Amino acid sequence: MTAKGNSSQNIIILTAGGTGGHMFPADALAKELIAQGYRPVLISDMRGSIYSGTLAGIESYTVKAKGLAGRSIAGRLQGLFALIIGFFQARKLLAALKPAAVVGFGGYASFPAVSAALSLGIPTVIHEQNAVLGRANRLVAKHVNRVCISFELNRPAPKNTYLELTGLPIRTTIADVRNTKYIPPATGKPIRILILGGSQGARIFSDVIPEAVRRLPDSLKQRISFSQQCRPEELDRTHAAYEQVGAHVQLRVFFDNVPDLLRETHLLIARSGASTVAEVSVAGRPSVLIPLPHATDDHQAANAKALEAIGGCWHIPQSAASPEALANHLTELLTNPKAMAQTADAAAAFAIPDATRRLASVVTALIQDEASSQNTKHPLVTPPPISAEPMKRGD
Repeated sequence: MTAKGNSSQNIIILTAGGTGGHMFPADALAKELIAQGYRPVLISDMRGSIYSGTLAGIESYTVKAKGLAGRSIAGRLQGLFALIIGFFQARKLLAALKPAAVVGFGGYASFPAVSAALSLGIPTVIHEQNAVLGRANRLVAKHVNRVCISFELNRPAPKNTYLELTGLPIRTTIADVRNTKYIPPATGKPIRILILGGSQGARIFSDVIPEAVRRLPDSLKQRISFSQQCRPEELDRTHAAYEQVGAHVQLRVFFDNVPDLLRETHLLIARSGASTVAEVSVAGRPSVLIPLPHATDDHQAANAKALEAIGGCWHIPQSAASPEALANHLTELLTNPKAMAQTADAAAAFAIPDATRRLASVVTALIQDEASSQNTKHPLVTPPPISAEPMKRGD
């Protein structure tokens, strides 16, 4: 479906909190909407201005926004005041731009624009990246036209919430890895393990994994090469730890060739942020996921459990990820290529590789339906068959 009509009706507002987990799917949707002839416009906080990709090249605006969770009473009052200012800033922007729709990707910085859109009666979609609705999304879920989800939610959505399972838009370079079939390590052959800890690395991986490697059988240890993301201040210490146990390792603060590494890896060890779970699934690679224990609403554990439930990963809580336990687990996995292949296949089956197109279809179908039914609060939309899952309503 391509955009038609005047330029105002071709505008679609994308609004997201300024962290990668929210911005990356917004970037993927922006690229798809441009290809369909729409004009995406970004509304975020100051953090959103640092991101590159498609979002860096589109019209963008910033509004006031601060989170409320985990703050003192004074901090919460300041956050609330910022959100109120942001609401009126966003409302003024939307009234001037007259967009055809607003798409929110969560994070507190998305709340002003989404709530402003609702106050103006603009068709509104929100996208939830995790298996648990984030706090900003939960506040508006029952008021928006559609809530698009990446995975089946492990907690009920608010009543009168209209859900669409679209999956999580990811980088096309990661999606291309899916075209390379996973081949488990053969007996006696090299084993490649990729370790990713998110944008800031994960200190526990630098602490625990070298010690786990120390406990591996020598015949197995000598076959493994590691590529690990690491915090800058941890590089020297982590490299020394691997050297002491005689392991081959490549350490980087940031890997700019993750698709290539993922294509060649036999096993991923990582946190379980939504993007990681979506990307390893689309790539069809086996993984050991160790969720961040203090993630908001424990959403990383929910993500890992969603993939584990269908046999698509091995989930280890951080509290259970001792060197001994991890060594035993790695020994069991790396000597069982059949289990690794089955897990890779299950992960691939869990994936929704055309998530970007599905999400775009929900948004554009809503716009088309709204054009013919201006007074319907929740128009019933049947997305195109190529990109639709049956509509579900929250309990």
